Amino acid sequence: MCDFLIVGGGINGLLLARELAQAKAQVVLVERGFCGKEASWAGGGIISPLYPWKYSPEITALASWAQDFYPALVEELLGETGIDAELQTSGLLMLDADNEELALAWARDNARRMERLEPHEIISRETNLNRAFSSALWMPDVANVRNPRLIQALVASLKAQANVSIVEHATVTGFEKDTEFVRGINVLQDGVAKHLDAGAVIVSAGAWTGSLLGSVGIDLPIEPVKGQMLLFEMPQHTVNSIVLSAGRYLIPRRDGLLLAGSTLEYSGFDKTATDEARADLLQSARLLLPALAEVNPIGHWAGLRPGAPQGIPFIGKLPSWRNMYVNAGQFRNGLVLAPASARLLADSLLNRNPILDPTPYTPEFRVQGSECGSVEMSYSRPSFFKR
Repeated sequence: MCDFLIVGGGINGLLLARELAQAKAQVVLVERGFCGKEASWAGGGIISPLYPWKYSPEITALASWAQDFYPALVEELLGETGIDAELQTSGLLMLDADNEELALAWARDNARRMERLEPHEIISRETNLNRAFSSALWMPDVANVRNPRLIQALVASLKAQANVSIVEHATVTGFEKDTEFVRGINVLQDGVAKHLDAGAVIVSAGAWTGSLLGSVGIDLPIEPVKGQMLLFEMPQHTVNSIVLSAGRYLIPRRDGLLLAGSTLEYSGFDKTATDEARADLLQSARLLLPALAEVNPIGHWAGLRPGAPQGIPFIGKLPSWRNMYVNAGQFRNGLVLAPASARLLADSLLNRNPILDPTPYTPEFRVQGSECGSVEMSYSRPSFFKR
């Protein structure tokens, strides 16, 4: 029997497994497909909320801790595996952003560098952008990471550790329960039924978390939110910074690849990449960067984010269960918040002093009604959720 069994091999599950393994715990991680091939792979890799002043203090606290942690994480993984996740501090340029004064005040209060740029300063920094924008906010310290390579590095690191077992292509078919305890899980791996025992079970299955927890009487409002992305091949330095306008962004990679995203769609578990979204994203990208007018995407895909109320993730022990935990609901900020989310839950599981006050993220704190083990949570989408 392992100490901890983690259901879900996305960025949150992988980083939690790393935290627990570094504390010498025996860890089993179960993934229904390949590790990191859902939202963790599909996202853009920006290590910041897109408009950080629009988020709650709970999001800011997690994001700030994680942003400061990322450089050391990427360097450690490079040393362990030889895989470079390509962290680059490219800065975030937000064009014609709303509420500039509020944004600048937020930056001062949270010790994050931000300045207002005039039109000539925008063009001086990004010579290829559309020249129609009247102002911008510039955050020079925002970085991006090549998320597929980050996932590869994490998986390689975990597979090299004797106290970690990764079980892929294993669908959870049920939880073995005994009053207030979950004794383990049943899975179907490549057509073979198996049972896995554990001292504690953590569900970190992204958009599928709510469906899994429903079988043990927990109703968490985590819904799938589809996001679609485009990929272009461009000469290096066509764009140097992450560029953001009206919720759409461009992200440059070191080798000249350029990501454009993303949509927000509430269409259940449908991951179809659509022609309609492709055309919409292409129009947005070309408005930002006229050089794309004659360039067609070389890639188009979709992923499902786990949307939770106000974008605040659920991190902690589940009501009515003494050894069952959750880490999910990071919405658009899964990669941003993952190191802090994993560390915060690991602190609880290992009885360590927490990096942050865990209370605002725990399901118990956010429960509005509980009866006989069935928990219902309030749900209201924040203003930056758009259909």
